Amino acid sequence: MVNPIKWKRESVLDAYKLALGGFLFVSPWLVASTDGSMGRAAWVSGALIALISIASLVALSRWEEWSVLVLGLWLAVSPWVLGFHNSTAMKINIGIGLVVAYLAALELFLLYDTAPPAGPTAHRDA
Repeated sequence: MVNPIKWKRESVLDAYKLALGGFLFVSPWLVASTDGSMGRAAWVSGALIALISIASLVALSRWEEWSVLVLGLWLAVSPWVLGFHNSTAMKINIGIGLVVAYLAALELFLLYDTAPPAGPTAHRDA
């Protein structure tokens, strides 16, 4: 018998990041900015976010979340570094970058959360 896939509690965050990476990948066509650094930055960053999110859904590794966090922060500052001229593309990169960075940071928090389990010794009577 085949064992069903057991999803971790953070899987929904990876699915959101996958969707955001896919949207970022197609965004240059949506805002007519396929030429130059704006289009290339969105395609490369969107593809990397999507691929890393798929890898994280299949087999969790903490380096994946750290790399997505760095990619999200890069997206947030890339309009100024690369000198975007399209304000819509700039807003998309900044918005998606900040949301992706937030989701990656949240997932890292959930992965590293070491709260002690609630049990009989957790609540002692005085």
